[in-house]
Amino acid sequence: MNTSPFSLRIFVADGDPDGLRIVDRSNWIGKAVVFPRALLPRIKSREEFNQTGIYLLLGPREDADGDILYISEGDPIRPRLDNHYAKKDFWTRAVFFVAGPGQLNKAHVQFLEARLVKQALAAKRVPLENSNYPAEPSLSEADRADMEVFLGNMLSMLPVLGIHAFELPDSKPSGARKDPSQILLKCKGKGVTASGYDTTQGFVVQANSWVVPLSEEPPSLAIHVPSVHKMHREFLARSILKEEQGHLVFTQDYTFSSPSLAAAFVLGRSANGRTEWHDATGKTLKELQESAAK
Repeated sequence: MNTSPFSLRIFVADGDPDGLRIVDRSNWIGKAVVFPRALLPRIKSREEFNQTGIYLLLGPREDADGDILYISEGDPIRPRLDNHYAKKDFWTRAVFFVAGPGQLNKAHVQFLEARLVKQALAAKRVPLENSNYPAEPSLSEADRADMEVFLGNMLSMLPVLGIHAFELPDSKPSGARKDPSQILLKCKGKGVTASGYDTTQGFVVQANSWVVPLSEEPPSLAIHVPSVHKMHREFLARSILKEEQGHLVFTQDYTFSSPSLAAAFVLGRSANGRTEWHDATGKTLKELQESAAK
């Protein structure tokens, strides 16, 4: 992901911070349009909706915490959104990206769609509503280079807009710095050990970390920490976890929203992540953070 500084201008078109927002980026031809589903009938006459673009639909999951995501393209955008407004119930908000007239064509947005789907599948942060995973269309060398830049700008803007579905874990910590985000941490209990590190995106649990097996989950977990109870089963179904030697094992690095959720997931119980995660000397994440703040 791009780590260079950039600036965005957010125009709140109707004066409601949760309503229609038009987001421009300095020195870029593209723009993002962000809005809640309920506003579509009132705002779809705007010129942005009649342009070719790439869009994301998001809504809350019914079976667990978090979102479900649908990725597609429109040439133009408006008829596709009208169709989804009538036929897809899951989504509550939408984001789409367009550029000036004639800047994006059908092949361009098909390329962006294929790349976003691929990135979301690799990140495994949210389930996709898509039933088909498109292949990249053939583009000229120049067009592909332009769309790589467009894609990079989109991916760096989306977290600012509250969408983290495409973020891959930060690079692994060196273990040599005093900054808590650069220190490898461990979480141990019930015969399992997990390793991870704190990042600006959340808390990353590393691949090959062990998780308490389903057979050892306390019955109270489904009552007191239902999200973890559901996530164990979901992660098995999505191959983020696998069963090995009587335990559950992470097949990849995975970013949790907090150290506490990561610890609860590993240990199969309620947990304070700031005290459960510790470094090689036994210092807890809490102690490391307090020391770094001095």
